[in-house]
Amino acid sequence: MYRFSKRCFDIFFSLLGILCLLLVFLFVAIAIKCSSKGPVLFKQERVGKNGKHFKIWKFRSMVVDAEAKGRQITTDGDNRITKVGKFIRKTKIDELPQLFNVLSGKMSFVGPRPEVPRYVELYTEEQRKVLSVKPGITDLASIEFRNENDMLKEAEDPDKKYIEEIMPAKLELNLKYIEKAGFFYDIGLIFKTIFKVIKE
Repeated sequence: MYRFSKRCFDIFFSLLGILCLLLVFLFVAIAIKCSSKGPVLFKQERVGKNGKHFKIWKFRSMVVDAEAKGRQITTDGDNRITKVGKFIRKTKIDELPQLFNVLSGKMSFVGPRPEVPRYVELYTEEQRKVLSVKPGITDLASIEFRNENDMLKEAEDPDKKYIEEIMPAKLELNLKYIEKAGFFYDIGLIFKTIFKVIKE
């Protein structure tokens, strides 16, 4: 019943969100095209439920071929981030195209954030349990580590800090989410996420 109600919620509100935000999508797309060369959308391979790979969609906030010019993780002040990109990343507008990932069933509104394959390869058997559920746009770790980029900026080796400190902490929170997951618990996390975005 939980999975059924969760999927119905995802379909209804992702479709509603897409329809209501069409003008926002248009304005953001124009701003991105006018501020830098390249496509409006950024697609990146992530690992979803049961280890299946899929393409996550975001509004492009960095220069073209950013991953070829640096790390897969970004820090605050990363020179690959465009002027428009700074704003849409801070406000989380860059995540809006993931409504299409939710509508298609690859993601849910709430669930562990999907990682890139190279980080998933480092998971322990216990940590791989996060792959037993559908990934989401927000989760406990997203709320707790909302300022992750600031934390990485201060590190001498951002990649090492992410792998050794931040990623294990996020996975621990993801595992806790799986234990508590329920329809009303998910709704609570959505409201907490909205509150965090508005507050900042």
